[in-house]
Amino acid sequence: MSHEAVAKAATAAGQESDVATVADVSAPQGDVPADDLPPWDVAPGVAPTMARPAARAATLDNVPVAPARRETAPAMAPTPISAPRSGNRRVTDLPPDDRPMWLDSDGNGDGDAAADAALWSIMRDAGETEAPSRPALPGVETLDWEALTERVANCRLCGLCETRTQTVFGVGDREADWLLVGEAPGQQEDLQGEPFVGQAGKLLDNMLRAVTLQRGENVYIANVLKCRPPNNRDPEADEVASCEPYLKRQVTLLKPRVIVVMGRFAAQSLLRTQASIASLRGRVHEYEGVPVIVTYHPAYLLRSLPDKAKAWTDWCLARATYETVCESTPSNPPTAN
Repeated sequence: MSHEAVAKAATAAGQESDVATVADVSAPQGDVPADDLPPWDVAPGVAPTMARPAARAATLDNVPVAPARRETAPAMAPTPISAPRSGNRRVTDLPPDDRPMWLDSDGNGDGDAAADAALWSIMRDAGETEAPSRPALPGVETLDWEALTERVANCRLCGLCETRTQTVFGVGDREADWLLVGEAPGQQEDLQGEPFVGQAGKLLDNMLRAVTLQRGENVYIANVLKCRPPNNRDPEADEVASCEPYLKRQVTLLKPRVIVVMGRFAAQSLLRTQASIASLRGRVHEYEGVPVIVTYHPAYLLRSLPDKAKAWTDWCLARATYETVCESTPSNPPTAN
């Protein structure tokens, strides 16, 4: 063989080697294990594959062969993205909580659906989803004494339920003409479950005797709030709003002829006013159609003895108002005490 023939053969062999090397590097090396696929990849076997590059034959001697260019495979039917994998399982096989939140319930990457799924997940984790529906409780306005007592005992409408020892519903004659309303239970009331006990309760008993009344006979005693506020602080607006239906129902069931409201807060709550107790005293007000007399709270009178005389005039006004009401309805004369 001539030297020229040998050179041509060597050159051709080198070109074939270069083309083979490019083709081998570009060719896939078999199926990749499913566990090694990235989570956004599609299932092997249905994903489009890249075409192997075809080597172009050299037509001129001693001209280097350019690297083969990848060519796009013929168009294939679009592969549904409904089966992305997570590890070695399809996303559709995963519980909803384990699906990537950028995929909707069908596994598709719909941005709106993904955002909804993410928002739902956040709301669920924050406990803001709706609780399972429960049978609605009967309205307070439909309850009798026993049902109302039970409702108050189990009430959790405001934060006071977390600090109370027990609720203080009320005590006395459930057919009484007189309703006495205080502000809220104190420490002893919270412990004993009865309004106006201790020194303030003893003073109230003396005041009742002075107007020919006594606890438990033609007298019912309740508070605006049924739970004690911590450290005997003034009740807050939401606490009053939670308890008001209970007191209103007590008034409806009792049908008193006169209401004596004791203390600034109780007066302002029932009469829906910010007026001072000094400006509210000495006049007849009204609550749910019932005459209301405003006076000082017995606990206040223990600290301010000179105001006992003023309280006495309030109780005299209450007694006169009661007698006037009874005269207007002679079929129900005042109850002897």
